[in-house]
Amino acid sequence: MARNAAAEARYPLALTSVSNHAFPKAARLTKTDEFSSVFALRPRRRSTHFVLYVRANGLAQARLGIVVGKKFAPRAAERNLVKRMVRELFRGRQDQFAGRDILLRLQAKFPRADFASRAAIRRACHAELSGLLDVAAKPLPVPAAPSPAAEGPATPAAPA
Repeated sequence: MARNAAAEARYPLALTSVSNHAFPKAARLTKTDEFSSVFALRPRRRSTHFVLYVRANGLAQARLGIVVGKKFAPRAAERNLVKRMVRELFRGRQDQFAGRDILLRLQAKFPRADFASRAAIRRACHAELSGLLDVAAKPLPVPAAPSPAAEGPATPAAPA
């Protein structure tokens, strides 16, 4: 008990911040069918390294899916860095995405020549992901109503 009190005195926000920024399983896309239904849509926005897909999910809560393949991030540390950054940005703005499935996919490598350090990769990632999540927070376009099927010309053709 004394240990917890001492820890709380030293780090007052450390224990409470975890519960405030939780990322529960209900906020994730976990099944193949869930990923496939979002991938079936046209991408909402592309950036230099990422592709954003967004769709309405009919739920009160937003859900997030992240795809970071070995082809574009061969080192596990890079893949984990990208996923951590996406989750962190999503958690901070989760209330803006209510009722949506958001899927982010890495589509290009971060070349070592352009990004000498992990800090440079982190800055570039943060900028791109923030911009994409701004787009995801915007209202979704309303699907167009189907137009009535034209069975033939509205006026008869005049004989020539």
